[in-house]
Amino acid sequence: MIAALLALAIGLAACGEKSEDPTAGSPTPFSLTLDFYPNPDHAGIYMAQKLGYFEEAGLDVSIQTPADPAAPIKLVAAGQTDLAVSYEPEVVLAREKGLDVIAVGALVDRPLTSMIWLGKSGIKGVGSLRGKTIATAGIPYQDAYLKTILARAKIPEGDVKKVNVGFGLLPALVSGKADAMLGGFSNIEGVDLRVQGRDPVVTPVDRLGVPSYDELVLVARRGSLEEDAESIRLFLAALARGTAAAVKSPHATAAALVEANGDLDPELTEAEVKATLPVLSRNGRMDPAEWSAFIAWMRENGQIESEPPVSQVLSDDYLPGSIPE
Repeated sequence: MIAALLALAIGLAACGEKSEDPTAGSPTPFSLTLDFYPNPDHAGIYMAQKLGYFEEAGLDVSIQTPADPAAPIKLVAAGQTDLAVSYEPEVVLAREKGLDVIAVGALVDRPLTSMIWLGKSGIKGVGSLRGKTIATAGIPYQDAYLKTILARAKIPEGDVKKVNVGFGLLPALVSGKADAMLGGFSNIEGVDLRVQGRDPVVTPVDRLGVPSYDELVLVARRGSLEEDAESIRLFLAALARGTAAAVKSPHATAAALVEANGDLDPELTEAEVKATLPVLSRNGRMDPAEWSAFIAWMRENGQIESEPPVSQVLSDDYLPGSIPE
């Protein structure tokens, strides 16, 4: 009887202690909205999901796909999703509009947006674009990219024909309706054209005069950071594990993405994954000086009216190993 009472007392005492294991008890619901359909840019996310890293962190992560790539940052600002995948220029523009958002980590810490033309076009470089037709996605800040690229090559804007084709960049280029395109990603459209045997020339915009920036970032609602801080830290730590796993296993990563999006072509996806893994951010860190230079460029090119302090648009405090100020 004494032994039984002692065991009961020990058990009750243990129940009264707060568990340090984040996986103890029910997982915390956590929502993530992607910028687009599942694709190799999201490799770390889907590997973390497939390998159970989010679950081990005590999170029940639901991944949502938007119909409009501009929607995620608005959803996170409205508190309708915990995190959203977006783009550095979109974060700066959102702050300009008064949206309460902040980048908390980089998925891809360099530009993927590229100027692309085909080998058969005869274009030898940007200087050969004079008199050519360039397809764009009609995104204002990407039009500013083109302006900067042409100015650097000393080509007046009026000396090229710019056509807005929306999501039809590849068809416009392949059909010959455009001589070059600006807006495709080096690791997606660039790889697609290479797999098709079309000999693409792919040059990211930061090699053509546009300041470097983080192509893809994770965005949170600034006003909810305090109450959601632990969940965001746990998510970002699990994501870092997922990214490391993706880098080690490209084939498994491609399979996870095809499983998440049945519309993906397995062979093409594997080629895109191999091109994407080297550009994924391993630690999620963002460079404040780089952001500051890009923000200044946005203002100089009429994309924003004022330059927000970098502390208003990014924070590394929630990344693994970071010590909050």
